[in-house]
Amino acid sequence: MLTEPQLQALIKAAGADNLSTEHATLWAYGMDNSRRHAVPDAVIFATGHAQVQRIVQVCQAQRIPLTARGRGTGTTGATVPIHAGVVLSFERMNRVLEINPDDRLIVVEPGVTNAEVQAAVRPHGFFWPPDPTSAAFCTVGGNLAYNSAGPRAVKYGTVRDNVLALRAITGDGRELRSGTRTTKGVVGYDLTRLIVGSEGTLALITEATLKLTPLPEAIRTARALYRDMQSAAHAVARLMAQPITPCALEFIDGAAMDMIRGHTAADLPAHARAMLMIEVDGSPACLDAALASVRRAAEIDGLLEWREAADPTEVETLWATRKALSPALRKVAPKKINEDVVVPVSRIPELIAALEQLSHAHAIPIINFGHAGNGNIHVNLLLDPDAPGAWERAHTCLDDVFAKVLALGGTLSGEHGVGIEKRDFIERELDATAIDLMRQIKQVFDPIGILNADKTLPLFEGAPINPQPPR
Repeated sequence: MLTEPQLQALIKAAGADNLSTEHATLWAYGMDNSRRHAVPDAVIFATGHAQVQRIVQVCQAQRIPLTARGRGTGTTGATVPIHAGVVLSFERMNRVLEINPDDRLIVVEPGVTNAEVQAAVRPHGFFWPPDPTSAAFCTVGGNLAYNSAGPRAVKYGTVRDNVLALRAITGDGRELRSGTRTTKGVVGYDLTRLIVGSEGTLALITEATLKLTPLPEAIRTARALYRDMQSAAHAVARLMAQPITPCALEFIDGAAMDMIRGHTAADLPAHARAMLMIEVDGSPACLDAALASVRRAAEIDGLLEWREAADPTEVETLWATRKALSPALRKVAPKKINEDVVVPVSRIPELIAALEQLSHAHAIPIINFGHAGNGNIHVNLLLDPDAPGAWERAHTCLDDVFAKVLALGGTLSGEHGVGIEKRDFIERELDATAIDLMRQIKQVFDPIGILNADKTLPLFEGAPINPQPPR
């Protein structure tokens, strides 16, 4: 609970109109898109760089935990204020500060949504490659915090590859500028890429300079259906080994197709047990040859159907299956466990086979879909949490999933981040030296640990803010 002097210091730093202690507001800002919830002591709405710096300085001086938040679309509990304190919402810092087509960049505040960035630069003939599923709602600040990329990462890279520079406030209230406005620059350590993906544990981003990419002249879309997931997985490896890199390469498995047949008008033959959605982009004069190359790679034993969209309406029809998946999952299993593991593309067939075995072994239905071109698989464990033993079986199954991913040379998170949900698994992937160096980096940026305390890195004794169990 904040003391009255602490509250008054925060009001002075933030402005009375930008701070709330109303119960309803505190309750709403205590959650994200995970099942986690913890009520903060205050919610502050950021309005500008100088104001954010004042707020951080007060929190640092008063040892008040501080959790940054965009729109709360994250799934790992990273914006849940597990130590109460202050939630600092960036939704009001939503200005586009500059669009510079000649230098192919846009400068924005962190509360601008991904969709607003795309709308702002499209008239100039550009786009920003990161396109997570929640693009209509999620903020650029959240994209930066999680390094959330989406389907286009297979060709255009992740958020880290599409950010030029940042302006931020460290955990001890210092102003920081990192990066350049140029696509080349090797002066000093790359703090920009360090801060991107750090989930608000190192510094609070107040301004971002994003690298833009010219819109493609044309896009061609195709759908490939396979008799089993192993065939589709082998096709993915072949697709990524040929010279034409798709701008999207998505897949869903047979269980997902079964579930959504009642939620889409798309024709899905019952004997098809896996689907790939493939898009290529570029010059219209080259796309016929590009799509032909992609088709040759996809034509392996097990291919049941190859279908190319002839017009925008058919493109929409082909994508209808993939777009129907998330709503169907929410309806069938609103309390599902959703993970986003990554393995080398060549190991996707082994992972898919292992997931099928684990589903049977633990009696937990598993639905898989994701960004196949990066090996980024969204593993969805469907469960009824009220059924006896369901949570125990699901978490045992998840433990086995993570073990298999690491054994295949993969990583435990591709774009959802770590937050609280994966924090206790991190020591399986990172060695002791790496974790120790990361803790030292955290202490340099945030000496007393006020920023998003006890997230991302494993808990340890002697942390600056005494760890408390998630509430």
